[in-house]
Amino acid sequence: MPTTKAKHCPTDILIDTAIDIVYLWVDGSDPVWQKKRSHAYASWIDRNPNELAVFGNTAGRYRDNGELRFNLRALEKFFPQHGHIYIVTDSQTPRWLRRRSGLSVIDHKDLLPKGQGPIFDSGNIESYLHRIKGLSERFIYMNDDVFFGAPVDTNWWFGNKPKVFLEASEVADFEHYQPGETSLVNASLLSRDWLGKKYPSYQHDARVFSHAPRPMLKSAMQELEGLAPTLFEQVRSTVFRSWRVPAIVPDLVPRWMVQMDYAEQLTLDPLHICTCDAQAEQQLMFLTTHFGKLPFFCINDTCDEALDGDLRLRRVSKTLESLLPEPCSFETAYIPKTQEQDALSQTSDCAT
Repeated sequence: MPTTKAKHCPTDILIDTAIDIVYLWVDGSDPVWQKKRSHAYASWIDRNPNELAVFGNTAGRYRDNGELRFNLRALEKFFPQHGHIYIVTDSQTPRWLRRRSGLSVIDHKDLLPKGQGPIFDSGNIESYLHRIKGLSERFIYMNDDVFFGAPVDTNWWFGNKPKVFLEASEVADFEHYQPGETSLVNASLLSRDWLGKKYPSYQHDARVFSHAPRPMLKSAMQELEGLAPTLFEQVRSTVFRSWRVPAIVPDLVPRWMVQMDYAEQLTLDPLHICTCDAQAEQQLMFLTTHFGKLPFFCINDTCDEALDGDLRLRRVSKTLESLLPEPCSFETAYIPKTQEQDALSQTSDCAT
């Protein structure tokens, strides 16, 4: 793809900088949060009829199946040299989370401008990630349902440029945004239109980006916000996901970084498990067999209106528990190795 050289290149300062990790997290079972969501949705849909994106307000979008806990276990197992961890959330903290150095919980009210909120559209929230105080130049933005599945080689993920991953198959390249299409398709259309107008050399690739860890550069996000203030303003006006206002981080950001020669584009179809798909059980078996060899994988909760404790969701939890049984250092149940050895020694002494 033809590229546009920038006045400065963020990749010049990549060497030896920490790679921080950023998560968005929500506990959809929290009664206080549910009340906020219900009140906000009634007000929003009254003012924005027929604008809700596909799957924009389903239970599965906000349900906590314990993914973050297993995600942190996978992170510590496969990427122990990671930088600071930031968990962005709306006045919530996982009950099992152990507060310690190296991890910060960032409340929406401390990241978003005063008076904005509550917000239930991740596209809005993630547009502020590069404003997190103390965030490293290099960071990986993770959905909690996207897991590392093999040892992380930072040279492969970043090297001289971050890697971004397109799926192999093309999607429909509509002329306008579509109310019945997924948010990823509409985000691709936004990218096509904006980049095509901004850069005569831009050639659009009608594919969407994989559900994957997203290597990002803070300075690149800052630069893009300066170039496209209107797009940032639009996505920051949303409360719930609207098909008329596509998110910019999942698609425009990586395409623009490739256009500017800040990122390298690869084609990669990862293991993507949809929990309510007929093939989910076989896919979980594949995951079990190949765990440790997959660079990453996604377990997408598509049981949108299922009740808590649904058999299909329990099957996922059981699989993750079997693959990642050991608590990580960010869990209250974690026992440091020295304490574990002392406990074993005391048990041995009692046995004698």
